[in-house]
Amino acid sequence: MKPDSTNAIGVFDSGVGGLTVVKALMERLPFENIVYFGDTARVPYGVKSVETITHFAREITDFLLHQQVKLLIVACNTMAAVARQAIAGMSPVPVLDVIDAGASSAVSVTKVKYVGVIGTPATINSNAYARAIHQYDPDIRIFSRACALFVPLVEEGWLDHPVTELTAREYLRPVLCRNIDTLVLGCTHYPLLKPLLQDVAGEGITLVDSAEAMAEQTAQVLQETGLWNPRRQPPEYRYYVTDVPLRFQGIGERFLGRALCDVRVVKL
Repeated sequence: MKPDSTNAIGVFDSGVGGLTVVKALMERLPFENIVYFGDTARVPYGVKSVETITHFAREITDFLLHQQVKLLIVACNTMAAVARQAIAGMSPVPVLDVIDAGASSAVSVTKVKYVGVIGTPATINSNAYARAIHQYDPDIRIFSRACALFVPLVEEGWLDHPVTELTAREYLRPVLCRNIDTLVLGCTHYPLLKPLLQDVAGEGITLVDSAEAMAEQTAQVLQETGLWNPRRQPPEYRYYVTDVPLRFQGIGERFLGRALCDVRVVKL
């Protein structure tokens, strides 16, 4: 049975980072309703076992499906890397994820077939981006770099701080020396560092923003499946978290660039 096209898009993440995907969706698809779930009580996921992450992902998927969503977006790179198949296996609606969206975009952008990928240690160690990129084009060479300090710097609000710039130059140096022409921002926090990272990388390198890539892929899937919301009226946005809604609201408004209303705490 086909989902109702007026239903919301469900987006979930281990915390607050997936709100960069929500922002991109709001800009690309201004009439779509969105339900966001951030598992703020159990973040970070990157240090947990595959079994634990998969268990959490199943719980969140079940919750969002009960919200009658028409599409699921896995906005957490860690969950996408280790639990994508489990999520898809229990979902009657289409499932998209940031890794596939970023990989597809990188393949379409690179001309020299030398691509850099930056992300959290868990995402980089999973090799998920390399696998996804090679599914599209096995000839592309990939140079990955884990950037553990970027997430706390972003959540601190140090988006153009000298410390952040020095950190970025140190992290990117071994990747940039490989003569890449494309750099994948493989974490949903990283789009907030885009201007700084572009300055460090230089004009000759195209940054692939996984949030923007995700919004484009979502638009394409909605078109192909006939799930566009036909109503042209202000959309409804709902946000669910598992702990500390005030902190979520403060950081979230920085991520969204707008007021964050209707935040609800749920216990799974």
